[in-house]
Amino acid sequence: MREVLEPNTGGLSMGDGVPARTALYEEHVTLGANIVDFHGFELPIWYSNITEEHLACRAGAGLFDVSHMGSFRFKGTGVREWLESIATQKCSTISPGRCAYTHFLDHDGHLIDDMIFAVVSENEILGVPNASMVPVMWKWFTEHLPSDGSIVLEDLSPETSIIALQGPSARGICEQVLGIENHVGRFRWAEISANPLGISGWIQGTGYTGEAGYEIFIPNSDAPALWRALVGAGATPVGLGARDTLRLEKGFLLSGVDFACTWLDDDTFLHRDSHETNVPFGLDLNHEFIGRDRVISHGVNDELLWGVKQLERGPLPRGGKVIENLDGSPIGKLTSGAPAPSLDRTGIGMGYIAGVSPGDEVMIVASPRKKVRAVIMRPPFV
Repeated sequence: MREVLEPNTGGLSMGDGVPARTALYEEHVTLGANIVDFHGFELPIWYSNITEEHLACRAGAGLFDVSHMGSFRFKGTGVREWLESIATQKCSTISPGRCAYTHFLDHDGHLIDDMIFAVVSENEILGVPNASMVPVMWKWFTEHLPSDGSIVLEDLSPETSIIALQGPSARGICEQVLGIENHVGRFRWAEISANPLGISGWIQGTGYTGEAGYEIFIPNSDAPALWRALVGAGATPVGLGARDTLRLEKGFLLSGVDFACTWLDDDTFLHRDSHETNVPFGLDLNHEFIGRDRVISHGVNDELLWGVKQLERGPLPRGGKVIENLDGSPIGKLTSGAPAPSLDRTGIGMGYIAGVSPGDEVMIVASPRKKVRAVIMRPPFV
């Protein structure tokens, strides 16, 4: 019989229509943040403005409240091999103390969600599902637990705050606040050791900006003190707006925008698999996993997710805009798009496009009367 620790859905289920607040809500208000409802959570979209916060992260250190993201624990004998059977990543090769990226596909091969996971030990893994996908992934994992009860699934989300510290100055700030012993390298994991603030939890060398830095997982009660200490040490609070432009410049996928779960969305355009997302990591075909047959079935001319960079001034690229070749034939559509603050606000985007290679020129159909010349790129853009 499967053993499952039922999730405490407080703060995750918004059945009453009232947005949840993270443990850092009052900190955001104190800093004058512009608060929005994001997937059922009241979170800052910006504090000053998107461009300023974006550039502060690239040049110094940005601070993000990502407590809306999920936090799952998988425990049991053979947990890496079990996860590998449903993940595109070959999890059994990820040693304790390391983190990795993976996709989860449904039985038709469509991408349900992507996730960063950390191997704590031979018998324990911690994973971070996307905010809106916590209930969906809980159901998916539960349905695929071993029937002998050897793997236990636990939802830590309601009791856990997640603070991301990202940028070239992140290490110095982390060491100043938590001590040099709490630095971890890129895609490494460690339990938080004794520190001046007396906080507990764990720290990962991961993030969504492409910069060096950390994601820090702590009890809700410890979050305000850590947040204030990091701000006091020089980190710039960053909202959801710049979080999106930062990830786009690096070509990172956004759940529900660059792909969508078939169970939640009837838009088949976003029902993609790992091959189509064209992501150069997280996919290892040298093992069996759910959805693998679709991934290996593609032809050379199928649509893949490519980056596009505008070569001339014009309306900025936005999701849903059609891409044409120079002959005027439609060859794809954008999923993401924005001005890139690191590139003097040049328009960049990503979309599923067929029959192209890096360096090819295309046209973005910005409106019925305006097309903008652009070049195909493989992200990152910066």
